Amino acid sequence: MLERVMHLLPPELKAVLERLPESAMEQLEEIRIREGRPLELGVRGQSRFAASDGTLRAGSDGAYKPTADTCRKLLEKITNHSLYAMEEELKRGFITVAGGHRIGLAGRTILDGGNVRGIRDIGGFNIRIAREVVGSARNLLPKLLDKNRKTVHSTLILAPPQQGKTTIVRDIARSISYGHWGLFEHAAGWSGRKVGIVDERSEIAACVRGIPTFDVGPRTDIMDACPKAEGMMMLLRSMSPEVVIADEIGRPEDGEALREASHAGISVIATAHAFDLQDARGRPVLRQLLEDGTFTYVVELKRTSEGFMHRVVTADMKDKLPVSAREPTAASVKGEQERTFAGMQRGDVP
Repeated sequence: MLERVMHLLPPELKAVLERLPESAMEQLEEIRIREGRPLELGVRGQSRFAASDGTLRAGSDGAYKPTADTCRKLLEKITNHSLYAMEEELKRGFITVAGGHRIGLAGRTILDGGNVRGIRDIGGFNIRIAREVVGSARNLLPKLLDKNRKTVHSTLILAPPQQGKTTIVRDIARSISYGHWGLFEHAAGWSGRKVGIVDERSEIAACVRGIPTFDVGPRTDIMDACPKAEGMMMLLRSMSPEVVIADEIGRPEDGEALREASHAGISVIATAHAFDLQDARGRPVLRQLLEDGTFTYVVELKRTSEGFMHRVVTADMKDKLPVSAREPTAASVKGEQERTFAGMQRGDVP
């Protein structure tokens, strides 16, 4: 997947990354470029600084520092030499490029009536490398199944940023679409379901001209680069999905669309930023969805050096499912084993 990022980088920055150890290249997750400051990389969940010769270090001393000219060339590349054409993306603070890689931007905001109209004097970039991990949800999915309807229960997946929400939800979409129901033996004869994905940031399916570059399954339709609320309603009206998937919900209109879908007899799977269920209840939109019974299950997701770890609880918190498992990562797809979700060993869920 890195080749779809490398061609965007100025030659001097590309040269530094090409000198990285092969293991670091394979596990590279973020490239954080700040004008005149050390080049920071996210490598398998750890922060490292890169020197000009490609060596990595924990401290920033001696690290390569991108110049203003390097940042200017990078901005021209990712905007295709037209900031005006990317006005809407700049307003949101990120640009998604082919392959589902999201490039976050930092600089001076332009305000119009108190609302952000765009960003100028951009001096910070965060390139997030999207990776497909087939099988990453195979331990989780069986715990979310609706055995009566032979499909999946409506589920909210919670985690802070960079904990694998998009990776997991992508694999859930793929599995449901193919009819690969994981380790649940009684689902062996179940068929796949029609899946609708609202991919507002083009990260789940990584569509290029409407065609997904990630495998999201043969029965999956995608509304690409579409606001979540509008996209869910468009899918309901036109594509008759049985499962709707949306990433990083949080706006009131997202909540209304999810409620509408759930009342139409459709299973909804959504992700949101929160550490756990208690955190989620502190966000008004999520709290209302939980109180309305939109979701049957909540998944608290955490990523460690050993893989994805999850815990599943009922959304109404009347019952607790003592479920905890390690999911495979790209570096370790075999040998899953049951583990305790770190820091959550107590009997009651907060």
